[in-house]
Amino acid sequence: MKYEARACLARSFAVDLFPTSMALKRPRSMAKSHRNPLSFPMDDSLPLKQRKPVPHAFVLEALAPLSPYTRPMFGCLAVYVKDKIVLILRDKPTNTSDNGVWLATTRDHHDSLRREFPNMRSIQVLGKPLTGWQVLPADAADFEAAAQRACDLLLAGDARIGKVPGARRASASKQKTRRNL
Repeated sequence: MKYEARACLARSFAVDLFPTSMALKRPRSMAKSHRNPLSFPMDDSLPLKQRKPVPHAFVLEALAPLSPYTRPMFGCLAVYVKDKIVLILRDKPTNTSDNGVWLATTRDHHDSLRREFPNMRSIQVLGKPLTGWQVLPADAADFEAAAQRACDLLLAGDARIGKVPGARRASASKQKTRRNL
């Protein structure tokens, strides 16, 4: 097997058959015209992209025993525990009435959760009168206590909060491409 073919195989199977000193290098004639900005040494004079602060960080601290992880979603921060999305933390300058802690739940649990969280309501930013997402509004007088109570319910394993996300649907352009194949 030729050297190039073995290297290609190694890359495709994520197996390192060769030490880094033997890595294939691109001939100068095929060099990329742009430079990788990460290859430059870090310098304090270069501006770094600032990360947005975590909204309502006390929620993540309260959930720490569950080892939550986060992902950006809808310009907010989605909180996952194991395979379930449980909360979204939102603090944005637009549609401020929906700022707070969003609970991932189902319509079946709205009434029982509303008894525990009197200020809870459906989010409005999606334009639907009733959604599975319920918000504990940040402007409510009992916001921090309610958010802490939601964390306590999650720590206790309350099944009313959290959903296993469904598989992502392919975009319309990808679906058309598949049909044409």
